[in-house]
Amino acid sequence: MTAPATDTELLDRAVAELREGSASWAAAPIAERIALLERLLPRIADGAAETAAAGARAKGYGPDSPWAAEDWAGAPWALAQNVSAYLHVLRRIAAGKDPVDARAVHEGNGRTWVDVFPATGWDTLLLNGFTAQVWMRAGTSAQQVRDRAAGEYRGRPGRPAVALVLGAGNVAAITALDILHKLYVEGQVVVAKMNPVNAYLRRHFELVFAEFVERGWLRFVDGGAAEGGYLAAHDGVDAIHVTGSDRTHDAIVWGTDEQAAQRRRDDTPLLGKPFSSELGGVSPCIVAPGPWSEADFRFQAEHIVTSKMNNSGHNCIASQILVLPAEWDGTERLLEQIRKVLRELPPRTDYYPGADQRLGAVLKAHPKAETHGDGPCRVLVPDITDHDDMLITDEVFGSALGVVRLPGATAAEFLRHAVDFANDKLPGTLGATLIVHPRTEKHHRSAVEAAVAGLRYGTLGVNCWSAVGFLLGYTPWGAYPGHTRQDIGSGIGFVHNAFMLEDIEKTVVRAPFAPAPRGLLTGSPSLSPRPPYFVTNRTARTTIERVTRFTAAPAIARLPGIFASALRG
Repeated sequence: MTAPATDTELLDRAVAELREGSASWAAAPIAERIALLERLLPRIADGAAETAAAGARAKGYGPDSPWAAEDWAGAPWALAQNVSAYLHVLRRIAAGKDPVDARAVHEGNGRTWVDVFPATGWDTLLLNGFTAQVWMRAGTSAQQVRDRAAGEYRGRPGRPAVALVLGAGNVAAITALDILHKLYVEGQVVVAKMNPVNAYLRRHFELVFAEFVERGWLRFVDGGAAEGGYLAAHDGVDAIHVTGSDRTHDAIVWGTDEQAAQRRRDDTPLLGKPFSSELGGVSPCIVAPGPWSEADFRFQAEHIVTSKMNNSGHNCIASQILVLPAEWDGTERLLEQIRKVLRELPPRTDYYPGADQRLGAVLKAHPKAETHGDGPCRVLVPDITDHDDMLITDEVFGSALGVVRLPGATAAEFLRHAVDFANDKLPGTLGATLIVHPRTEKHHRSAVEAAVAGLRYGTLGVNCWSAVGFLLGYTPWGAYPGHTRQDIGSGIGFVHNAFMLEDIEKTVVRAPFAPAPRGLLTGSPSLSPRPPYFVTNRTARTTIERVTRFTAAPAIARLPGIFASALRG
């Protein structure tokens, strides 16, 4: 009888099988790649309820809990939406069209940008009023954007290669979406190491990606830091993508021994392989002063609390610092509405490892902090004046929100201070949110445009939480360019990116300031009701479940059910 294989032997075998399969994936024609995605969508739909329920159980609540909406949005819907986005672009290429319609690429004021959302009529209908543009790096022309898009399918395919994806443990779809990016954008087969926090998802992903596993293009493995480090250094692994913390990146690249700091100073990494990453940071939500109504204060309080409390704050893009105008009479009114929303939310656990200790550190540093709600505390620090405060310098990855008040007698003055603060004081460049009333934008257009242009973040959400950019598929996701392996910040590179654009600077996602029909009164008309991802949405789980099934198999007959649920939210 032979001895059982060791963990190392299992990892070696997985890499060897992928190396053997890498050439066949590199040679797979576009028609075959499209067909694989078309067959993948029904598997997402078939396993959606079970996948979402598994996420809910892991976080400590039932599949029918109001909180379970996030498990539908962050797993089956996000995956179906991203697959649909890739299919839209690949079908264009297969039909002999350019991946990006020339009419979507614009030049002006020395900049080039691409309209990427809505990309289809269904997008316009289901997320009415939501738009997204990808801004290109300075010096990139419209012609270059069109010529360089989707190089994997237009004469510049990569060589056969094996990529290691080190999956995050918080949002279920992250690992799956990173796999799709490596396969379809970079042409690499993938060994995906599940994070121990959500290793329970492995069997669900193996069912969804069954054909890729069967044909030697994808392998899932389990393990912790030791297994991840072994695979990262493996001779058979050509490239690495990690979602996590800067500490994870630095441990792999520089090591953890006494020489690690010197290696970093000398720029002599343990690994010289191509390495992309998405690593989080301290994300701001900036609120410009304006002529808000009572309904506006309530709606935006729900919006801000959502950006904090989704997934109990265990998000790399969770709003951690709320930047408010010190001289606006609406600041205290907004904070009071935020307190009410925090108190009204149903209880839940802070499931992510170490959350208790991190929140405990916040409370120790802020003994007068407010706590709201039942169960694990929701922490609000309503007036941070020390810009060396831990909530400003360190990512908490939990349900704590700090408030910084900045000067400015006008919206324009405040926005200049807010942009400088966000860019210069807060670590990380993954995403930021800017909330601005349409009338404020109309009267201070140049100031708002300067703020949008000036915020150095990979995704900027204007009147929508920047995390929406994670979900859409057409919107590249990653840190603002400029980080290096010695100063990794929020990471290097972009994923998702269905149009397969190059030379990306950032994505700007916009949404209506107010829901329908009240948007007519504020100057932001749309058909969108309260967004289903709001933690206060009463029918969120049903709506997102129906949207997921529609995304996997669009049919006009499904629309009435979606709209009926959405309007009751």
